[in-house]
Amino acid sequence: MLKLYSLTMLLLFGTLGLQAVISAERPKAGTSHDVPSAGSVPASKPAARSALGGALDYECDDACLIPGAPVPAGKYAVVSPVGKQTVQMIKQGPRLDTLDGKTIAVVGGSFMANITHPEIKRLILANHPTAKVILLSEIGSAGPFPGPGVRRVSKDEFQKNLKEMGVQAVISGNGGCGLCTPKETGSSIAAEYLGIPAVTIAAPTFVNQVYSTVVTHGVPAPRAATYPGAFSAHSPDELARNTREVVWPQIVAALTEPITEAEITDRRKASVGDPKGRVFAGTIEGVNRFFIEQRWSDGLPIIPPTVERVEEFLKYTDQPWDAVVGVLPIAYRKTLVWHVAVNGVMAGCPPEFMPILLAYTKALTDGNYRRTLASTHAWTPYCWINGPIARQLGIDAQQGQINEPRNAALGRFINLAMMNLAGYYIKQDRMGSFGYLMPWSLAEDEAACINIGWKPYHVQKGFSLNQSTLTAASALMWGNNLTPASHDGEKIMEMMAWDAVEKGQFATGSGPRLPNRTMLITEHVARDLARTYPTKEKLEEALVETARRPAHERAYANYWANPGSAFPARYTVDLHVRRIIREEGGELTAPPPWMAKVPRQEKIYTVPVMKFGMTPILVTGDADRNKVQTMPGGNSATIEIKLPANWDELMEKLGYRPLEEFFLSQEAPKRE
Repeated sequence: MLKLYSLTMLLLFGTLGLQAVISAERPKAGTSHDVPSAGSVPASKPAARSALGGALDYECDDACLIPGAPVPAGKYAVVSPVGKQTVQMIKQGPRLDTLDGKTIAVVGGSFMANITHPEIKRLILANHPTAKVILLSEIGSAGPFPGPGVRRVSKDEFQKNLKEMGVQAVISGNGGCGLCTPKETGSSIAAEYLGIPAVTIAAPTFVNQVYSTVVTHGVPAPRAATYPGAFSAHSPDELARNTREVVWPQIVAALTEPITEAEITDRRKASVGDPKGRVFAGTIEGVNRFFIEQRWSDGLPIIPPTVERVEEFLKYTDQPWDAVVGVLPIAYRKTLVWHVAVNGVMAGCPPEFMPILLAYTKALTDGNYRRTLASTHAWTPYCWINGPIARQLGIDAQQGQINEPRNAALGRFINLAMMNLAGYYIKQDRMGSFGYLMPWSLAEDEAACINIGWKPYHVQKGFSLNQSTLTAASALMWGNNLTPASHDGEKIMEMMAWDAVEKGQFATGSGPRLPNRTMLITEHVARDLARTYPTKEKLEEALVETARRPAHERAYANYWANPGSAFPARYTVDLHVRRIIREEGGELTAPPPWMAKVPRQEKIYTVPVMKFGMTPILVTGDADRNKVQTMPGGNSATIEIKLPANWDELMEKLGYRPLEEFFLSQEAPKRE
């Protein structure tokens, strides 16, 4: 049954010895590799040879790239894992000859813009007294620039205001995080689409994100001004001085120096040829090195995606190879069924995983799920599987599940899909300050759910018990868990509520007050909870009511660990407490159950940290251990896993039992 998969994994693990060589080849930040072409392929075979350095005879000769040509033993002819970028490049307007007499908009409100932007206005008027400056409060901003076919009112209003106010240049900022940088570049993109020169201010590690975001949206030669360091870590005097001495000269140059052909060429996105066309041929070592140089690999060894291997995956879907699964932001790549299969091969997945891989790729088209994945706060994408397909394919739901080989292979696919299908790259579009965990996958133990009387997650979402689904989610935390030392359902719920309060988004409870969370509960803990809370919905209602944070604690964290700008000194913590109570549903309540009761403080101001409908609850993991894992994260997307009509016939050939044998019944659950 697992013969092909075992051979594939053996090949994958056999390449682990490459890591010292491969790591040495990784491009350093600041090189041209930091802004990869979307789906680019080398212009010629000699160029690829030059990149590989010729130290070892990794390559096949040019004849190996001819479709259908024989490949010598020990060599692999491989295809590209990325789709074609769909956004057409615009022709930018000319830069200004001078700022004298020009109307200039200084917009954006992120990362200490309240200090830097007034200083920029002062510098403009001091050096160019005949210029006119318009600030954010007068003109607004575009927000994140919408993808093709998407209309965003804020962008339309901003462009309308630019025209009506006669704006001739735009300065936007400040880019200092993975989500705010695309937001601030949106105003620059909107201006360039009108032929208005623009420049975006960003901290050093976010400049590449400015470039990639703007080019992705069709502007061939974006301009950026680099602020020297972390905005919020600098005092007002430092911010003003750096703006004056470092940023201002860059702004002037960006708005006045002509765009050159070399600049356009450096940023240009190359097109993709035939998806089935061979892009490289060589040994497994050469393939791995080549894919790393193209930024098509995450640095771990890959299985060479030959046409033959890819076509094995295509047997497990009724969709044609060239069907479009979606045009995936952030690179707006046209992702075909073919590209999904290529990345499945590379990840070491067995071919029969293809329906699951297609479902995850479909989830990537969901903007609500995808929205946070570029953040500096490192939301890590992961997924869970419901339905009989999980049990048939061996997606584990028990102890150690995310480390089981099949679960891990699916997690590896997610990592490659983020890069190759959607266009997320570390240090360019995925901006986690300390990096990201490797994505993972798991399954819900539906037999355990039925045994205790709870609905599995996909049934809660409206699917039938024996339909199969994939839910894509993201998490900011995979760390310490809760071990309830009680069989009292109410006490377990209270501990879970405390756990939710402690595990919010961002830094020390300072971010969004009502984040999404996923809660993993082992079977025996779920059984004890079910005696008091007969449904997952009843449990979630109790958690929402109980999980409240003291308003002062929330305000203190949000004030001193704000994920964006620091608050001005004249605005005190006490003022912020009042604001939190006013704006975040503060109420006089009894202190939470885990807090000491203080005389004369029978009631304190608390704020909610949960909202109903935002907390998937899964029964999963080691059934013989009392564990709860709470993971704050982003929105999720649930996609049906669609199987080909001849699925049972295909699976029988691989040695699997028929899918129907893995069905469950509400009346007679059976465990596999």
